[in-house]
Amino acid sequence: MVTLTPLEAELLEVAGSVLDPELPVLTLRELGVLRAVHVRDADAVEVDLTPTYTGCPAVEAMSLDIERALHAHGVREVTVRTVLSPAWSTDDISAEGRRKLREFGIAPPRVRTTAEPVGITLGPTRTLPPKPTATATATATATANGTATGTVTGTGAYAATGAGANASMDTGGDTGADTGGALEPIRCPHCGSADTELLSRFSSTACKALRRCLACREPFDHFKEL
Repeated sequence: MVTLTPLEAELLEVAGSVLDPELPVLTLRELGVLRAVHVRDADAVEVDLTPTYTGCPAVEAMSLDIERALHAHGVREVTVRTVLSPAWSTDDISAEGRRKLREFGIAPPRVRTTAEPVGITLGPTRTLPPKPTATATATATATANGTATGTVTGTGAYAATGAGANASMDTGGDTGADTGGALEPIRCPHCGSADTELLSRFSSTACKALRRCLACREPFDHFKEL
């Protein structure tokens, strides 16, 4: 267990109060991405920050906001370090953070009861259609004045291939079936119903999916488990 000095605990609260730029209802501490604050000397601090996924575009904004908050608190030198191990997981979101997400209209990620791999379901395989086939016939007729008239007819069509190419992408991979039922159903944050369906695997950000409640008919975002 890491023991914090009183100053580190104070600065951790300051940095942790910074709001997430993509989910401004959550602080970085509630999101679970703020790992630690280390005081290196009297006015130099190093902050450990773990992105929700590698290449997250919000990391730069988070880092700048942390620097501004600590500078305003009297820290002269602030270094924000990106730490990739241990990796962030949606299990790192605090109970308070989950409550705030739900109140904001976003279904929070479900909590896994056991440490196990996260199952995924691949969409249907899509294949390119074959080249169009065409047939054509031509006829010509000569007239007495030397002119000719003719007609050309043809047919062409693309044949669709790939069984299930238009199949629904909601194959149960996000309902708990992929982990043996270990995950509870995704509940609507508006009415609490578990009768929901997937509309799109991606919503306003890559970490959220778009769903619709079949009880109250309201669409909502779901913070996907990771």
